[in-house]
Amino acid sequence: PGLIDAGIIAAEYLILSLPVLLLALWFWGGTARRAVALKAFAVAVAALGINALIGSLWPQPRPFMLGVGHTWMAHAADASFPSDHMTVFTSIGLTLLLAAGTRALGILVLLGALAVAWARVFLGIHFPLDMLGSVVVAAVSYALLAWVWRWIGDGLLTLAERVYRWVLAWPIRRGTTAVEAAGKSHSDIERGFIRAETVAYADLLATGCM
Repeated sequence: PGLIDAGIIAAEYLILSLPVLLLALWFWGGTARRAVALKAFAVAVAALGINALIGSLWPQPRPFMLGVGHTWMAHAADASFPSDHMTVFTSIGLTLLLAAGTRALGILVLLGALAVAWARVFLGIHFPLDMLGSVVVAAVSYALLAWVWRWIGDGLLTLAERVYRWVLAWPIRRGTTAVEAAGKSHSDIERGFIRAETVAYADLLATGCM
């Protein structure tokens, strides 16, 4: 029972750590880490799109649909190949591994991918080949995104940062003091606020610095 419980946790809930990780890179990382987080998200979404295409064109049954082995976790009787969970883990892990400054995180995520692969096969809801297929799909997705990212990466990052700033600025009403506005971002900033400097945009462009 203990091994089954551990498998269920890895198979079902370990994936919840990935959005937390990407959000942490976005909120507490600089521009470079934000770019990596956005790219990892894009690679995972593209890979899931490939999975959906494969599943619709070549649907493969899960082990319990064929009466193979034991099933220790309830699951919908949908396409088994490739595994979406494994695809997301591998896509994000591969992107972080191959980016400068996040290689350790990439290794950690890929180790999590191994745990997910073992768990989902052990619980009887996937075949080992499903996991191998996920790795191939993630690699293909990364290669395609890496090729187009040089043209669309900066634009997507700029757009994402504009949306992010707009969302943060939305609760700040006109007339709010700088100290109060800082608190909208994080209460610690408000408590430890020192000062804020403003400069006209035209002056900033003319001088190139504050």
